[in-house]
Amino acid sequence: MIVYEATKNEFLEDVFHDKLVQNISRNYQAKIGRINQSEIRAWNNSMQYMYKVLNDNEIPADAGVAIEYKVPYTSRRVDFLLSGSDRDHQGSVVIIELKQWESIEKVEGKDGVVKTAMNRKVVETPHPAYQAWSYAALIKDYNENIQNDDIELYPCAYLHNYLDAGEDDPLTDKMYQAYIDQAPLFIKGDAGKLRAFIKRYIKYGDNKENLYKIENGRLRPSKSLQESLTNMLKGNQEFIMIDDQEIVYETALQLANESIRRNQKNVLIVEGGPGTGKSVLAINLLVELTKRNLVCQYATKNAAPRNIYASKLKQDYRKSHIDNLFKGSGSYIQSECDEFDVLIVDEAHRLNEKSGMFQNLGDNQIKEIIYASKLAIFFIDERQRVTLKDIGSIDAIEKFSIANEAVVTKVRLESQFRCNGSDGYLAWIDDVLQIRETANSDYFGSNYEFRVFSDPNLLRREIEKRNQVNNRSRLVAGYCWDWKKEGKNNPNIHDIELAEYDFGMSWNLANSDTWAINENSIREVGCIHTSQGLEFDYVGVIIGEDLIFRDGQVQTDYTKRAKTDSSLKGLKKMLQSSPDEAMRLADEIIRNTYRTLMTRGQKGCFIFCVDKELENYFMRRWEKTNHSYTPNEFFTPLLKVAEEKEEY
Repeated sequence: MIVYEATKNEFLEDVFHDKLVQNISRNYQAKIGRINQSEIRAWNNSMQYMYKVLNDNEIPADAGVAIEYKVPYTSRRVDFLLSGSDRDHQGSVVIIELKQWESIEKVEGKDGVVKTAMNRKVVETPHPAYQAWSYAALIKDYNENIQNDDIELYPCAYLHNYLDAGEDDPLTDKMYQAYIDQAPLFIKGDAGKLRAFIKRYIKYGDNKENLYKIENGRLRPSKSLQESLTNMLKGNQEFIMIDDQEIVYETALQLANESIRRNQKNVLIVEGGPGTGKSVLAINLLVELTKRNLVCQYATKNAAPRNIYASKLKQDYRKSHIDNLFKGSGSYIQSECDEFDVLIVDEAHRLNEKSGMFQNLGDNQIKEIIYASKLAIFFIDERQRVTLKDIGSIDAIEKFSIANEAVVTKVRLESQFRCNGSDGYLAWIDDVLQIRETANSDYFGSNYEFRVFSDPNLLRREIEKRNQVNNRSRLVAGYCWDWKKEGKNNPNIHDIELAEYDFGMSWNLANSDTWAINENSIREVGCIHTSQGLEFDYVGVIIGEDLIFRDGQVQTDYTKRAKTDSSLKGLKKMLQSSPDEAMRLADEIIRNTYRTLMTRGQKGCFIFCVDKELENYFMRRWEKTNHSYTPNEFFTPLLKVAEEKEEY
């Protein structure tokens, strides 16, 4: 979708007569909706600079101009496009990302990311060169006309208010050079250089023909994207499917085929507990459906799972168009009906009603996803809902499916790939946490290592030792300690402090999106939001004061949750109107949180309880179980843990 289009001469006339912003605003309101005043100011400013750049007789008068082109399958818009052909009559489109920025800061450890001032605060945002390049890559990946007619795209960025900061300019730091090579940068005083860049690729006008091809091209994944995904998946042991994963996989492919062939909207609900391979199946479907020429995306509410799987999938590739396949669950607010062939929703129990930073955008994420896709696949475990805002449920999915006249298919994943294949351990955890009574109250029956530590330092030391093998062990904790903003670079200031043990650690910091695989993460503690949907070999869980044992019962105390935790946001208001329901939900969320944390380990789970009565309860329950464990190089008998404390 293009908000404004014209020839170069028509654009110059509109700017000269002060009609351009009025025309853009009118079209924007008709095609998109309400306009932000900051956007109007940006148009007024930036288009004056583009007027100067294009006011040159060597740039063809009938070259096409497009402003605010919506990139396929995203909410992003390209600021400025110029179309025509080069000296060899090869179709060309120049993509220009326009920025008002006056300064930026580098962001170490994040590919293609900078910091700059926006809306009176400093925020992280894509580097302009990365942004322009990624838009071009996405258009080429999905626009059939661009692929078939071999139209060349030439991205660049124009920061017309930005002054050269010399040799140490963060804008042109070497960490961004790979993207600058693909999308050159032009700053204040570079109007002539940008003009020369345009004239290199736009020798002849096309009277907006290539803009028409971009606007009306059928959307499909390119062959290069399909081949890249297939090659990345080949031989990757982490994504191999077995048993009932394969059955669900074939069911999903069949439904995708029926949705396209019969023009019938379908919804597939895939139930499965922790470690049943939901994410592995989701990634395989993403690759295969894209390979079959279908437009498909993987969506989650939490950034951590999608960033981890994108990183694993692209292996040695730099940040690329692979990232465009992985989206947040709030990405479909403005999507059209059946815009996507397939949307794959992992961790569907974490879906929210509203989207956006302030939870004020859109209608309902479940509704929007079903509306936007011909086939929506929801992977769900209702016992992993861990905040009051989590509205993902099978009932809700079925309700919105009926409203959209979608055919619902329900399947279940049973095979256990985590906790050493132990359904027994998972049932035992549910019973111990008193989430539900199971037949595994005193039965474990698996080759799985569970240990209770009386000292958090011993727990940390053990997890660090396990992590040396392959960087697949992590410490996590219940959300009972605030994230302190002050002193983040001071190693002597910790978020999680247990003074009686001389123990202190901090929550994960800047690498939260890739905390699960970052080598430095062993020195940090993860929370539910950075670990849910992911798995490790061994997990060490620090259980805070929100889970205690009193009067023979496991109890929860929502007042011990950190003030910075938004999981229970809205509880106080609910306590006034529906106190019983509020207490029930708070209790459920806290138990589900620890259930989720304690099922992240494939080989073992080690715990430390702040509440000593809860520690003793876990010890008693474990000692009563009928379990088996084959000793390995790490194995320490359970009773040895208590003895070690005296030696430490």
